[in-house]
Amino acid sequence: MKAILVRQFGGPEVLKLEEVPTPKPAAGQVLVKIHAAGVNPADTYARTGNYAVLPPLPYTPGTDGAGVVDSIGDGVKKVNPGDRVYVAKNLSGTYAEYALALESQVHRLPDRISFAQGAGVFIPYGTAYHAIHHQAKAHAAETVLVHGASGGVGIASLQFARALGLTVFGTAGSAKGLELAQREGAHQVFDHSKSGYQEEITKAAGGRGVDIILEMLANVNLGADLKLLAQRGRVVVIGSRGDVTITPRDLMGRRASIRAFTLWALTEAESIEVHAGIIAGLENGTLRPVVGSEIPLKDAAQAHINVMKPSGAFGKIVLIP
Repeated sequence: MKAILVRQFGGPEVLKLEEVPTPKPAAGQVLVKIHAAGVNPADTYARTGNYAVLPPLPYTPGTDGAGVVDSIGDGVKKVNPGDRVYVAKNLSGTYAEYALALESQVHRLPDRISFAQGAGVFIPYGTAYHAIHHQAKAHAAETVLVHGASGGVGIASLQFARALGLTVFGTAGSAKGLELAQREGAHQVFDHSKSGYQEEITKAAGGRGVDIILEMLANVNLGADLKLLAQRGRVVVIGSRGDVTITPRDLMGRRASIRAFTLWALTEAESIEVHAGIIAGLENGTLRPVVGSEIPLKDAAQAHINVMKPSGAFGKIVLIP
């Protein structure tokens, strides 16, 4: 089979398309023929070697994917060959024609969701669910600000928050991104590339501030975020690419808090809840993964460049084997 291999950490150029043996599922394992693989910022961090948990070299990148079960190992009862599934973590990497996963790492993909959409399920929607429900403990009638609302996690957050009954604000840095955010659930949108947009948010919130901020780029926005919070507000840090300076008194006077997490630390109970929530939303149409671009597997390097552009993504970037 064809797969992307990383033999040394470095820039996008280290992503090489090679011919490798097709894995065979052992007991408790599932082999999935990948129709689409999701590209996430975390993939680029690991590729550079600058990440908390690094895979041993050489490795095939990719946590998210969607496709059809090719074969199963002994003892597997959850899925059968021919089933449509999405992959949430795996053993061999999804930037390939086939991916090997544990039985617990594959989940049925509703018929209404395409494979390209399914490749953008786990990290974006799992992150959004965990941020909104487990970290922020959001409830209806609260106000949430989604910073970076036009990317994969941002869109997922908009859809979850809107379905939960929150008042939803979203930011983006272009007219295209703002239109996308509004279409996918934001009641009001704000251009974070313009000076003074924070004042617009405060005004839209009636001067009381927002209850929850979902922050995709904390090293840029966190200091200003704290001044936007309502009493007992909370910022949930989802992404950051560097250090940041904050004023703790902005938290103290509001009795506010900053919370943060990595998706890799989900407990088993949290993971079960996350996937139950995701699958229900996919089935009833509440959740609608947006595919921004489909790129051939051989051009994985370009996909890594695109996902990290300062202008941000417009929906999910996926690779097609």
